[in-house]
Amino acid sequence: MSPRGVFVTGTDTGVGKTEAACLLTSGLASSGLKVAVMKPVAAGAQPTADGLRNEDALALIACANVHAAYETVNPFCLREAIAPHIAAAEEGIHIRTADIVHHFGELMRRADWVVVEGAGGWLVPISAEETMADVARALGLPVVLVVGMRLGCLNHAVLTARAIQASGLTLAAWIANDIDATFARHAQNLATLEHWLGLAPAAIVPYGVSAAQRPQLASQTARAVQERLRQAPAIRT
Repeated sequence: MSPRGVFVTGTDTGVGKTEAACLLTSGLASSGLKVAVMKPVAAGAQPTADGLRNEDALALIACANVHAAYETVNPFCLREAIAPHIAAAEEGIHIRTADIVHHFGELMRRADWVVVEGAGGWLVPISAEETMADVARALGLPVVLVVGMRLGCLNHAVLTARAIQASGLTLAAWIANDIDATFARHAQNLATLEHWLGLAPAAIVPYGVSAAQRPQLASQTARAVQERLRQAPAIRT
């Protein structure tokens, strides 16, 4: 049976995890699947009449067709846009992986698919004891890695891929996100990433993707990720 969800991580913060997760969510939903989303931990939020709200979590919610309470989608919403464990400590909040798993279970019961987006990079701390990698392990999902195509991405991508493997999880797919319009030797870097990651990119998100391009790109991304998941080895537990 194919996995019913993925954990979207990135080579760093600001590499386009939300863009990729939104494209994947939209593409899955447009294919007729019931798709829920989750942003377990978000640092950087604005106060509203309903409480703190994070921009990335709201973007994900807008793409999903399975609706849930904001607190289910984003159970740990932190005000300051800083490292999550620091923001949580300053606000007197203890981020509990068990709570995240509980909310994830609620979404799984209602959806065909759940797209989960991490915070920052793979090993960003969420407490003095745990990192986002521990969240991914607790959820037991295959991983989609978003690589921000810029100078330094080769080292960041290979290190992250090896850390994912060391965590006992499957790197099922990776997405190249063109975040630097001036990035030199783009094709050569893509080829290098494909060699070292052992996979061709499931999608390449062009710099400044237009609204008109998004539906087709979303569908292509969803199909490619689903195909990679069918080919991916089972997750070790």
